[in-house]
Amino acid sequence: MDAELIALATTAGTAVAQAVGTDAWHGFRTAAARLFRRGHAPEAEQQTALVRLDRTATDLANAQPEAAGQARTDIAASWRTRFQDLLADAPATDLPEIADQLRALIALAEQARGAATAGDNSIVIGGDTQVTASNNSVAGVNVTMGNVTFGNPLPPGPANG
Repeated sequence: MDAELIALATTAGTAVAQAVGTDAWHGFRTAAARLFRRGHAPEAEQQTALVRLDRTATDLANAQPEAAGQARTDIAASWRTRFQDLLADAPATDLPEIADQLRALIALAEQARGAATAGDNSIVIGGDTQVTASNNSVAGVNVTMGNVTFGNPLPPGPANG
């Protein structure tokens, strides 16, 4: 297998690890499984890929927070091998099409990576945000990631609210 195809398989494996758990996962999962729709039993191969992708998502969701990074590394390696096997087993005439499909899959993951997601009791805000307190209320922010600049808010009161 040539270096470009190995690189595509490696990057596509990483793409699975990046896309799992994002809002784009459903579409990514469908596109990834479609890649495996080949051979003498294409529907069965696609279904097997869907089951593996679902197991991948479950495994990551069940990973302890401190183990999530290693879980993503393991996912990338596992799917890299699956994509390499797919390429190695494909007829040479199919390789350009498979390579194009892998590139499209990688692009889906890159789009997903750029999208922000939030967990339970959380929100995601893209861009500038202003938090204010008015009418004797309290404003609070808990930041766990990202760049946040706090100013000194004006105290609530009739002149400021």
